[in-house]
Amino acid sequence: MLLERIYDDDLAQASYFVGCQAKGEAVVIDARRDIGEYLDLAQRHGMRIVAVTETHIHADYLSGTRELGAATGAEVYVSGEGGEDWQYGFDATRLYDGDAITIGNITVRASHTPGHTPEHLSFLITDGAFSDDPGYLLSGDFVFAGDLGRPDLLDEAAGGVDTRFEGARQLFASLRDRFLTLPDHVQVYPAHGAGSACGKALGALPSTTVGYERLNAWWGPYLRDNDEQGFIDELLSGQPDAHAYFGRMKRQNREGPAVLGPLPELAELANAEIARSLDAGEMIFADTRSHADVHEGTVAGALNIPGPGKAATYGGWAYDPERESRPLVLLARDQEMAHAVRDHLLRVGIDTVAGYTTNLDDLPIVKPSVISPAELEGFDAALVLDVRNKTEHAAGHIPGSEQLSAGRVLWNLDTLPAEGTIVTYCQSGVRNSVAASALRREGYDVVELDGSYAGWTAWNAARQDHDEPVSAGA
Repeated sequence: MLLERIYDDDLAQASYFVGCQAKGEAVVIDARRDIGEYLDLAQRHGMRIVAVTETHIHADYLSGTRELGAATGAEVYVSGEGGEDWQYGFDATRLYDGDAITIGNITVRASHTPGHTPEHLSFLITDGAFSDDPGYLLSGDFVFAGDLGRPDLLDEAAGGVDTRFEGARQLFASLRDRFLTLPDHVQVYPAHGAGSACGKALGALPSTTVGYERLNAWWGPYLRDNDEQGFIDELLSGQPDAHAYFGRMKRQNREGPAVLGPLPELAELANAEIARSLDAGEMIFADTRSHADVHEGTVAGALNIPGPGKAATYGGWAYDPERESRPLVLLARDQEMAHAVRDHLLRVGIDTVAGYTTNLDDLPIVKPSVISPAELEGFDAALVLDVRNKTEHAAGHIPGSEQLSAGRVLWNLDTLPAEGTIVTYCQSGVRNSVAASALRREGYDVVELDGSYAGWTAWNAARQDHDEPVSAGA
């Protein structure tokens, strides 16, 4: 048996390629939408992808299940569990608890493990050449290394009302009746790692075991004591902000993401052509450099989407394809980088990239407004906006600032002052630059705090060392 983990550091997301070497067939689970890596794996190992499935209706990225099925002719399987309200809206073979996909000696058996979502499946894998019993669990967003899939995303991102409590109860039951009934040696491969917003304390390890989680996970004592209410209270406390684009991902994944097929190569566009299109309002410029470079000068009206490594994350914060149809033109060092950025954007359903340029020559350049911590003290700001996570804000913030995470800013414009200057900050400046660029495109007067919160705390500490009084802030 072959089991390959394909990990996306951008979204902290894992998909899996499970193959039978004897038969030369494979199944892919939780594929992302840029499918080249799965096709390359199949070719490298001399295998044919015959089945594609996923653990649940994802909220944090746009599923590649349909894309990969269309490209390979593989049978597409999705969950049929969860009740009428949680059925997929496209044609696929439904999997129910106990159903199996078989390739050669390998059995991939569905286990209904609701909680994170009502329809959630985990997959028990048995390598029949070695054992009659399952040795591996692809746990999706059910069990992570050191944590559990949060049950509140349907409330936070998909318009649910108090679904978190029933989800938490379902998670408790899924742990008790499914996970903890497995032998300790079963190896667990989750769908997310550290950095994902699908939990609050995900570990960075690529895998764990049932026994290790049973003994060491935070939830273990609650299950041992059958303390459901204590489990629910701990599970629901301190969850990070859910990015607003999660709601769109949930809707699109349920309905079925558009199948793109083979994509054309991106063309390098002449800057004179780009300038004309920008002036006519036909394109949006995406500056993929760091915030430090952007602060030295960027294209007027540009979105800052640092890439390619985190272009999916930041793109999902700064560009909403449900309210914006103009294509992006990318600043990239070469075509290879432009293609990499496009691949990342596809993972969050941003499909409209018109081309790229390698420089800013002859384009309209502006320098984003920046303010120092010392200048902030007397600055007449309509709002000092902390775009970090709510848990970061609770741990310490600039006095008088209000919190709205960068991944939610574009979807909560009605909470911002219509007039006056907004001063924004994050921890170090990266998220701040993304959010500020999105707000400027919406017409807000935004000034970024130089050094963000880290810079402000260093400045404030130095001032206190000189025995100056601490201001209440702007």
